[in-house]
Amino acid sequence: MTSFLLPHEVHGDGTHKVFAVHGWFADRSAYAAVLPDLDRASFQYTLVDLRGYGRAKDAVGAFTTAEAAADLVVLADRLGWERFSVVGHSMGGAVAQRLLAVAPHRLRRVVGVSPVPASGPALPPDQWQLFADAADKPENRRAIIDVTTGSRRPGAWLDRMVDRSLMCSDAKAFRAWLDSWAGEDFHRQVEGAGVPALAVTGGLDPALSAELMRQTWMRWYARGELFELPWAGHYAMDEAPLDLVRAVEDFLRADPDSPR
Repeated sequence: MTSFLLPHEVHGDGTHKVFAVHGWFADRSAYAAVLPDLDRASFQYTLVDLRGYGRAKDAVGAFTTAEAAADLVVLADRLGWERFSVVGHSMGGAVAQRLLAVAPHRLRRVVGVSPVPASGPALPPDQWQLFADAADKPENRRAIIDVTTGSRRPGAWLDRMVDRSLMCSDAKAFRAWLDSWAGEDFHRQVEGAGVPALAVTGGLDPALSAELMRQTWMRWYARGELFELPWAGHYAMDEAPLDLVRAVEDFLRADPDSPR
């Protein structure tokens, strides 16, 4: 596995260090809607571009969650972070859980926003094909975003999300990532982990639902917590940014060493 320094941007100067990891459909701009309202005095957030996305769009790699977790450790070392928390959306939630296997002693808290479970989502064949073809078919990306937000969002927003996804991701890397986050089961490596772990789900997301988290996340993590945003779908950063910030930062702030 080749070491790689993930492109990143840092927000805030708080003592509690936090990585924010994007999902399959976006680069670090996935967090744009929540940035203005983060507590930058208590936390320092570092937003990253995973390999194949954003400023790492042309990076080579295996495009796996394990590789991404190792890349985050490299970046933490470069930043001088001995211990840190991680927030990961969807695919990024799987990356966050990989850190429980790679560097559990360095993690303060883990947050998954509509996180892919460590077992993978067990996509049936027709859904797998829909997702696999999304690498080259914008209409598939739009259909996936629409379904996972309860088919309630404006068409212009769906189009904007698709356009952003196409612009910020490399198609081959996008397809390769699917094999990792949807096809790998590493839950045995993290089952029983004692790091506090919060799963935030959207009530309008039929795929990565609160019920799925009860069957996976809440069974695997000894200090697991679950919080549902009833009127959000899969993209809580865009759909319910203020509610998401409050839920995540309340959880992070509960760390004994966090400023109050």
